[in-house]
Amino acid sequence: MPVAEDLRVFTGTAHPALAQSICEYLGTPLGQAQVFKFSNDNTFVQYQENIRGRDVFLVQPFSRPVNDRIMELLIMIDAAKRASAERITAVIPYYAYGRTDKKDQPRVPITARLLADLLQVAGANRVLTLDLHAGQIQGFFSVPVDELSALPLFVRYLRRQELADPVLVAVDIGISKKARNFAERLGVPLAIVEKRRSGNDSKSEVLNVIGDVKGKTAIAFDDEVDTAGSLVNAAQAMVQAGAREVYACASHGVFSGPAKERISSSPIKALVVTDSMPQPTDWRKVHTVSIAPMLGEAIRRIHAGLSVGSMITELEQ
Repeated sequence: MPVAEDLRVFTGTAHPALAQSICEYLGTPLGQAQVFKFSNDNTFVQYQENIRGRDVFLVQPFSRPVNDRIMELLIMIDAAKRASAERITAVIPYYAYGRTDKKDQPRVPITARLLADLLQVAGANRVLTLDLHAGQIQGFFSVPVDELSALPLFVRYLRRQELADPVLVAVDIGISKKARNFAERLGVPLAIVEKRRSGNDSKSEVLNVIGDVKGKTAIAFDDEVDTAGSLVNAAQAMVQAGAREVYACASHGVFSGPAKERISSSPIKALVVTDSMPQPTDWRKVHTVSIAPMLGEAIRRIHAGLSVGSMITELEQ
């Protein structure tokens, strides 16, 4: 699907493979840019082609090392602005610091807002992202934000599995609204795992499974899997409540620390994540669905001034 000559897609160092797949969908070559670090750890960016008056899209998830990825994108935005790009869209499939979206403890920052401010001051005219941890983060920006959802991809994947008597299970109450929409799209009932999280150590305690999972195929759902503690605890609670099998879906596979060991030894039969950041290819239980066509179509529509929201329904077909 060739696009106009004035559209350019560039990538930082976070996920070049995703940017390349997006360009293959669009039928356009990946833009040429130098992005590297000097020996003093300073980041350097230089575009290797003319972008004056062009519609520029910069692909950079905030994956590990997070702070380096953020700084790199800020410098890329600044360089594009100083090269007279007509419009600069930051394509951030994974928006880090999404959990710090409010003051939930004394004397703490709202880093998700700080990050939004930095992107705008650098010169971003628009943001394209996937499944923010908290929807209100969109309100931290004064520029347009297009938030895509991985739900259509998960719906399509799970329908092909033809699971027996499925039930969707939100791993905590905080994601229950998204889980309800997911369950409605799948046409299955909803259950919720009630848990309590204490402090800043990512540990949580499962309190109860609200809903009927006995004898059913439980599909655990969360927006992000970090150390996998919450997900594995929830899966164990579902088994104890009588679930026949446990599958899981999460938009972002961060997989920190003991995540691989926990998932491998858990009752989870398969965990489906997107390639919002680079994913391992050697995990038997982890399956990856690509967001490249969805991002590519969103980029095409943004460039052409078409609706992005209407594409979601089409993706489920």
